[in-house]
Amino acid sequence: MDRTHCIRPAMVLALAVACTCGSAARAAGKAHEHGALRLDVAVDGHTLTIAMQAPLDNLLGFERAPRTEAERKAAADMLARLRSPDRAPPLFAADAAAQCSLSRAEVSAPVLEPGAGAAAKDEHADLDADYEFSCARPGELRNLDVGLFEAYRRIQRIDVQVAGPTGQAKVTLKRPARSVRLLR
Repeated sequence: MDRTHCIRPAMVLALAVACTCGSAARAAGKAHEHGALRLDVAVDGHTLTIAMQAPLDNLLGFERAPRTEAERKAAADMLARLRSPDRAPPLFAADAAAQCSLSRAEVSAPVLEPGAGAAAKDEHADLDADYEFSCARPGELRNLDVGLFEAYRRIQRIDVQVAGPTGQAKVTLKRPARSVRLLR
């Protein structure tokens, strides 16, 4: 089996723990915090994976279906930008020597889907995004540069969980910090 496309059992366990902790925090009402965003970053073989959860207010300034043409345009622009995180300036950039390229980007914000207007009553809508990068030289992965503060001015803090071959770590980024050390 091609090891670049399989996830090791230890990595699955680490990501499951991270997701479980996130679910518990959401259930306790702690995950949806305006100004704060969460990133789960994993390095496994040739793959760098980033999962992002954010209140829509951090990205758009509102958390409901768009009501005006200006809001619809802002939502469409934000979704397009998040679906192309490698577009300059990049939202996420690994060390150039690692030669990472985006292989998958999935962004979900149900309240922004067409036809969600009347049905979307949630006052605290979130956005979830999953990114996967394929790295030709994963041994060169050292840091991840996060450009979210510059792209979305309402973000004040980024809580990051990192899982890699050598363990797990948590770090909190506050302006102007933007670099996350990857565990290799």
